Amino acid sequence: MFDVICVGSSTVDVFARTEFSELVSIRSVKGKKAEEKLLAYPIGGKILIEELDFTTGGGGTNVAVALSRLGLQPAYFGAVGDDANAGLILDALKKDRVDTHLVVSKKGKSGYSIILDSIEHDRTILTHKGVNNDLRPSDVKKAELKAKWFYFSAMMEQSFSVLEDLAKFAKRSGIKVAFNPSSYLAEKGAGFLKTVLSATTLLVLNKEESELIAGAGKTEDVAQRLHLLGPEYVVITDGKNGAYCSYDGTMYFAPTHHVKVVETTGAGDAFASTFLAGLILGADASYSLALATTNAESVVTHHGAKSHLLTLREATAVLKKCPVHVTRTPLKR
Repeated sequence: MFDVICVGSSTVDVFARTEFSELVSIRSVKGKKAEEKLLAYPIGGKILIEELDFTTGGGGTNVAVALSRLGLQPAYFGAVGDDANAGLILDALKKDRVDTHLVVSKKGKSGYSIILDSIEHDRTILTHKGVNNDLRPSDVKKAELKAKWFYFSAMMEQSFSVLEDLAKFAKRSGIKVAFNPSSYLAEKGAGFLKTVLSATTLLVLNKEESELIAGAGKTEDVAQRLHLLGPEYVVITDGKNGAYCSYDGTMYFAPTHHVKVVETTGAGDAFASTFLAGLILGADASYSLALATTNAESVVTHHGAKSHLLTLREATAVLKKCPVHVTRTPLKR
């Protein structure tokens, strides 16, 4: 039996770093914000790339690798294409001792992302979903889904129906579900996510995503509205402002340290997977929150979603040397 079966996307990530870009601000045309920042390059220019790195990414594989390095036994369930990039993705997973026997090969291209990074370390991601959106419920081998937990990252289009199917299966089978929806799914609202949320034990999302699903308001109020949709644990991250966990009538808060941020790709996956690992390993919400903060901070200080994920021993050592002081506040019933 696996500790976690991770369901989500897989990609080959190309990090292109150049010093010749600027941050510009314009009036938003989306109506949500008065102003938004854009990463800009000169029209007609030929820009030299200072450094080019090829890695693998995607919410499903990032989480699977993080869990493996933390000492758990994960499997990855997702789609890869019939191209050379599929081999890169699968080889990277096997190198980190992630089981890949549930992976489905589809005709087409594997997921691919180009991450544009500026001198200020702000980044824009160009993503080609490829066959990640082509999973079908018929691709699910339910007889082989032997796990304590499912971890769902964002799946789009037809692939979302697989999450709904697995959520129903989890309810029937006593499998717990962790869900990290991302903005792609959060903006569709609570009604669209009802089937998955009703089966979810652990919901992890950022502040913007939480308000897209449950409406704006104080964090504790937003968390309470999310609890009503099904989740037992509601974890809301707020970037450098810290992270919250609402559980069993208590709000936990973990501040961040003033680390030098190099690149933020994969930080959310590292946080969510590490919080889940903490719960599986028997830690309480407070320690799981501290452990998750530690691993996420490790990721943002390096390039790549997986390049500096910590082992449990490493994370414990860092946490001992540089504690995360989690506060607890009882919530009004």
